[in-house]
Amino acid sequence: MKIGFIGLGNMGLPMALNLAQAGHEVSGFDVMNRPEPPLRAADSAADAVADAEVVITMLPNGQILQDVAAEIIDQMAPGAVLCDCSTVDVESARLVAEKALAAGLGALDAPVSGGVTGADKGTLTFMVGGSDDAFAKVQPLFQIMGQKAVHCGDSGTGQAAKICNNMILGVTMIATCEAFALADRLGLDRQSLFDVVSTSSGSSWSVNAYCPAPGVGPQSPADNGYKPGFASELMLKDLRLSQMAAEAAEADTPMGQLAAQLYAQFVEGEDGRGRDFSAMLPRFEQRKRGSANG
Repeated sequence: MKIGFIGLGNMGLPMALNLAQAGHEVSGFDVMNRPEPPLRAADSAADAVADAEVVITMLPNGQILQDVAAEIIDQMAPGAVLCDCSTVDVESARLVAEKALAAGLGALDAPVSGGVTGADKGTLTFMVGGSDDAFAKVQPLFQIMGQKAVHCGDSGTGQAAKICNNMILGVTMIATCEAFALADRLGLDRQSLFDVVSTSSGSSWSVNAYCPAPGVGPQSPADNGYKPGFASELMLKDLRLSQMAAEAAEADTPMGQLAAQLYAQFVEGEDGRGRDFSAMLPRFEQRKRGSANG
């Protein structure tokens, strides 16, 4: 299959390489990075999508997605599928899909979960919105880049699933870090807490698979000085997207709103930028009840 891939950063590059190594012809373009073989280096976004059957984008935000879409939609072959794997706001995803469909293209919003490690290993999970036909066409590529692709419904539902999932993740990670910091003050051994919680009603992915306490549970960024992993600023981005969507839908999400506020303080007012989102644990270790600003 001929594939155009636009956005070759920490996530996009390994995804594109996995496709090329599986035998697909991948033309890649990035404003910062010029790809090397086995990718074909395109001279522009329009060059990358010429004659492509599927175009995949992995971009920083919804405005950039809309700008790139405006540049490439008219250059794409009739019947090709535009598959955006970025994490963006639901409205941007739906606007781009509408323009692609009006041009006779297929369109999917397919944000991912699994981070850079998942992109490298081809174990990502894709949350996909769009038509059945477009999903069927891109499904073989999802199987190369990831371990699971869930078709969530019409355009925009992939982004909706991603932000709902990551709102849960942000809230549960904060609660997990608070619990370990509280256990310290109560004289409870961290390993003992993990052994109880990981097999009890308090268990969650944040505890069982990504424990924020160093030396406890499976290897996680906590065991590597809280190097990301999934950076705190990316969690903040996703939590803000969740609150944008909640506001538009008039949904009451007080825990998601508070999680967004706490990560904003951690990233923008403290030392959270560039650290894994589980570095909330050392943050709470240093604070006492009633500390200023949360």
